[in-house]
Amino acid sequence: MKFNEYKHLDLTKIAEEILAFWKAANIFEQSIASREGAIPFVFFEGPPSANGVPGIHHVMARSIKDIFCRYKTQKGFQVKRKAGWDTHGLPVELGVEKELGITKEDIGKKISVEDYNKACKEAVMRYTDIWNDLTEKIGYWVDMEDPYITYKPKYMESVWWLLKQLYNKQLLYKGYTIQPYSPKAGTGLSSHELNQPGCYRDVSDTTVVAQFKVKALAAAAAKALGNPTAPIHILAWTTTPWTLPSNTALAVGKEIEYVLVKTFNQYTFEPITIIIGKPLLAKQFGKKFVEGDATALAAYTPESKTIPYQIIGECKGADLVGTAYEQLIPWCTPAENPTEAFRVIAGDFVTTDDGTGIVHIAPTFGADDARVAKEYGVPPMLVKDAHGNLIPLVDLQGKFITGHNIPEAFAGKYIKNEYYDAGEAPEKSWDVSLAILLKEENKAFKVEKYVHSYPHCWRTDKPVLYYPLDSWFIKVTDFKDRMFELNETINWKPKATGEGRFGNWLKNANDWNLSRSRYWGIPLPIWRTDDKQEEICIGSVEELKAEIQKAIAAGVMTADPYKDFVVGDNSESNYDKVDLHKNIVDNIVLVSPSGKPMHRETDLIDVWFDSGSMPYAQWHYPFENKDYIENHTAYPADFIAEGVDQTRGWFYTLHAIATSVFDSVAYKNVVSNGLVLDKNGQKMSKRLGNAVDPFTTIAEYGADATRWYMISNANPWDNLKFDLEGVAEVRRKFFGTLYNTYSFFALYANTDSFTYAEADIPLAERPEIDRWILSELNTLIKEVDALYADYEPTRATRAISDFVQENLSNWYVRLSRRRFWKGEYETDKIAAYQTLYTCLITIAKLMAPVAPFYADRLYKDLVSVTGKENKESVHLTDFPVVDESYIDKSLESKMQKAQTISSLVLSLRKKESIKVRQPLQKIMIPIANATERAEIEAVANLIKHEVNVKEIELLEDASGILVKQIKPNFKTLGPKFGKDMKAIATAVQEFGQQEIAQFEKAQTYSLQLLDKTVTLSLDDVEISTQDIEGWLVATAGSLLVALDIHITPELRQEGIARELVNRIQNIRKDNDYDITDRIQIRLQAQPALQAAVTANEAYIKNETLTDSITFVESLPEGEEIAFDEVTTRIVVAKS
Repeated sequence: MKFNEYKHLDLTKIAEEILAFWKAANIFEQSIASREGAIPFVFFEGPPSANGVPGIHHVMARSIKDIFCRYKTQKGFQVKRKAGWDTHGLPVELGVEKELGITKEDIGKKISVEDYNKACKEAVMRYTDIWNDLTEKIGYWVDMEDPYITYKPKYMESVWWLLKQLYNKQLLYKGYTIQPYSPKAGTGLSSHELNQPGCYRDVSDTTVVAQFKVKALAAAAAKALGNPTAPIHILAWTTTPWTLPSNTALAVGKEIEYVLVKTFNQYTFEPITIIIGKPLLAKQFGKKFVEGDATALAAYTPESKTIPYQIIGECKGADLVGTAYEQLIPWCTPAENPTEAFRVIAGDFVTTDDGTGIVHIAPTFGADDARVAKEYGVPPMLVKDAHGNLIPLVDLQGKFITGHNIPEAFAGKYIKNEYYDAGEAPEKSWDVSLAILLKEENKAFKVEKYVHSYPHCWRTDKPVLYYPLDSWFIKVTDFKDRMFELNETINWKPKATGEGRFGNWLKNANDWNLSRSRYWGIPLPIWRTDDKQEEICIGSVEELKAEIQKAIAAGVMTADPYKDFVVGDNSESNYDKVDLHKNIVDNIVLVSPSGKPMHRETDLIDVWFDSGSMPYAQWHYPFENKDYIENHTAYPADFIAEGVDQTRGWFYTLHAIATSVFDSVAYKNVVSNGLVLDKNGQKMSKRLGNAVDPFTTIAEYGADATRWYMISNANPWDNLKFDLEGVAEVRRKFFGTLYNTYSFFALYANTDSFTYAEADIPLAERPEIDRWILSELNTLIKEVDALYADYEPTRATRAISDFVQENLSNWYVRLSRRRFWKGEYETDKIAAYQTLYTCLITIAKLMAPVAPFYADRLYKDLVSVTGKENKESVHLTDFPVVDESYIDKSLESKMQKAQTISSLVLSLRKKESIKVRQPLQKIMIPIANATERAEIEAVANLIKHEVNVKEIELLEDASGILVKQIKPNFKTLGPKFGKDMKAIATAVQEFGQQEIAQFEKAQTYSLQLLDKTVTLSLDDVEISTQDIEGWLVATAGSLLVALDIHITPELRQEGIARELVNRIQNIRKDNDYDITDRIQIRLQAQPALQAAVTANEAYIKNETLTDSITFVESLPEGEEIAFDEVTTRIVVAKS
């Protein structure tokens, strides 16, 4: 058999072939089955929603997951991977409403809840084929045949069981509180939803400093202010003018100083006396207002360019508490306790950072407002609707209510223009219209635009309101300390996310608003009597059926909707008879112990609870697979990975449920990946036209190159600037180099019929270059194994790439090339083949987690010929194990020095545009000691061959030849030595050659200043070497090389001969000659060329397998070749 040879690298075709092979041979299934009985490595798949198509960022996220599952499989663990689909919630509902042309208010009217939920169920799995296609094409191994699906009854039943555990632990409660609410989505939001990345954004809103007219000053304030008789207004600032009609109190800071000021209203020009926080007087008045006296006030007219003001009194905030004021906008009156409204109270949240130092309180639209109002017995602005229900002044759609004394211009209008459909918003927003009204009524002291950060709904992108809602909560505050403790045991990558972003979030966690007033989701399994005195939480279908039977017996129900369901039968066919969605369970009426009907609480639960339940619900725990959870064979996860935004999403809900129900972590290791941005660092979007299509990218560049680029370019947790040119570069530099290395091996191995049939050549009998690359290979195995184990894939891929490109291809293969094409098939050549084969098959295994397709192609191409291993696929092999006996650090150090010296010399050649084929006579290298001499002498022949020089001269004392220069490095001296820097710099600049040499040798230098001795390191100075005539000098750390760039006639001729050899070899390749074919050469005579060939004929013939070289005067049929000063024609023919 022969090794496969290819005409070119086609990663896309390779992926297609390998994917077909995996499917035909069930390689994924084998990778799990072959580890049966092994220690499990537990992985949780965060469920995507299939109602949208995947993007390039999903390739990143899924690659990270795949890498560590493949790696752990190679390490001997059994890694089961169950796919999942997140099928409920706002994204699905909003998409369906758009398709059907309806709003939330139409559900139950224009379309039944049953038909609506049916439409949601159909829509949510619409793009599964596309997701599955991408999953296959990127090589992400996950069980898509048996995924968990959150709308399935088994999954929903497990979620109900979890909720019942929380209920039994008294961690579920119902409360009427101010909560974030999305009018466009028609539901409340949890605090972690509100803190998703991008939810808070800067907006420019109309703000108002309103004038609240005092009815009666508190006694303490009247006394402190000298019992003023003129009408007084209190100034309060708001960024949400639409809340002003709901104002029922004003809050001051008890210790804040307030001033009484006489001035004029800038809109009506009427005289006013106002109360404002003293620290904010200048900020609110601005340049338009100028402090004056009674005379200035008397002289003011509306035509005056500035407005005078005069401070006439001061008091503390505590003095103002109890002051009564007139209702600012008397459209409505609180339905309850109206006489307790419209007074000044104290609030601990009042500051002098912004505004007026006085906060307008609307208890129906602010959590702090509601709390402080309740403390002081101030009623909220709730009015009665037509049915006698208490309601706020803004409805659930974000519209101001109608009726009462509300003007037509404001009644029934959206309070924010963003809530209107496109093209329907009025020119003047609700806030602007109100500001104009307040100006006209002399109730606005100042109106202006203000940029501030405001929360938006994570799914609709529309502004959120803080709204009074009757919601069910999980009492997170009862166990948040335990969540924090458990989080300390989790290995976060990066650590800062776990300790900072996530840890800080846990410290300040609020109770979790579980209620969602929607239709497509998991219903809250709580039934209550109308008087709210009796309730039951259902935790299973069996329990629900038992309660239904009681209800039927009591006469509150006539039939069991689950009559065909058999309790205890966990078959899919049995559970297909059950639907636990809202359209079914809302028709179930249960009976209380006292005989009263109980109706289900109408809310659904937060969809994030769905996904946070997946560790248990995916296995239908505790109704099936109890051992998976309780014996820890499938819980907690050893590893999860998702985007950094999930610190407020899935990472959080997993942790909250695990802590509250099981007092456990849900995961032990977590990789939190950053965003995938465009190449300019901008967020990708269809609107901007900068989104990268994953299918197009994979089709053009291949999944392996895409995955390798994404992982090697930046740490997973850092944002990635995705650039297709970078993918192309990875394909060319890494995969191209590896492909060329394999192609080189296959070409010569096939020529020599190498099949690894011979016994391994003992390491001691292999040449130093083989021992070196095998040492580097084993060092690489050790490093990459440790990096994968530490969830550091970027460093692992870079280490592999550096080895392939620098050590294997650029050094080992190039320096060993002659061993493959010259000489007999004996020990040295066999050792070369064995060594290169070992490197290639090991690289295939090391790279397999990141580049699964090409790794398998490489592995199969190698073992199909040698039969050295009996595994069908690289993904069924064990991860390479380091052989410490192969590691020779001394040899690695020597070779590293050779590489460094060669690199310096080649850089000098490039600087002077002297091609490597042009031989040079000598390099000089100063050495510090005998050890360094020995190291360089051991690799001298390699260096000479690599850089094409005739000799290396090692100098123990270079002072007479090389002149050093030194100057201070102020970047390090300043921070390190402060005021002594100037004296040190002066002393350093006076160093002679002896001091510089001493400094370099010792690596430190003790410098005596006037009053002290300081120790300098080499970082504190910059040492350079002057070029000497006819030589070039380069340094790397303490290593210095000087290159003799004088080219003698003999060297020039040898250079011409080498260029000729290169052209002949290219012609052989273009003519598809076999590497063993011998040839004859005819050349058109040219004096310089003829002299060079004559001087180097044996070398030319030997290198090119040439039998004869003939010069002729004219060769019109020949191919033109040109290099250096030579232009001629050549004919190459087989002998």
